[in-house]
Amino acid sequence: MDNGASSYRRFLEGDDLGMEKLIRDYKDGLLLYLDKYFQNVSLAEDCVQETFIQLAIKKPKFRGDSSFKTWLYAIGRNKAISTLRKLKSRGEISLDDAEDISSKTDLERDYLKNEAKIQLNQAIDRLKPEYRQVLWLNYFEGFRNDEAAKIMRKSKKQIENLLYNAKKALRTEMESEGFLYEGL
Repeated sequence: MDNGASSYRRFLEGDDLGMEKLIRDYKDGLLLYLDKYFQNVSLAEDCVQETFIQLAIKKPKFRGDSSFKTWLYAIGRNKAISTLRKLKSRGEISLDDAEDISSKTDLERDYLKNEAKIQLNQAIDRLKPEYRQVLWLNYFEGFRNDEAAKIMRKSKKQIENLLYNAKKALRTEMESEGFLYEGL
């Protein structure tokens, strides 16, 4: 059982410090992942809060079919999709054209320490939403392809194809800006 699962189990057994540890350990990464859906840190923060509220109130069962982090990110993803649907139905946002309304560069600069990573992250933000998500999960969060597939509700082969196309699009995007990133 990984650390997140044991903290969640502690919380379910009545130890509130377990939930505090989960929030401390996972909120920043989950926030940056969900921001890839919205490109709006405020909406992403709301979804992160809703994710942890769901854990605290509904107390869904963690079965251990995946890592705790994979399970948590899947819950967050579902919250993001639900939020996007609500916003779209009200005409407030397009699922394809979610625009950045707030400034998130301070958060990103804290999380992504040097200038090369900031430029890389900005190039990723200009990609299609699915490309942003798969790159974030794979490279920044360190999820394996099968874990990313569970989070994104795709097959492992679809993730491999998405990853290939995302890296190709990212390389093109960065080269058009005159920047070559050696990890691609």
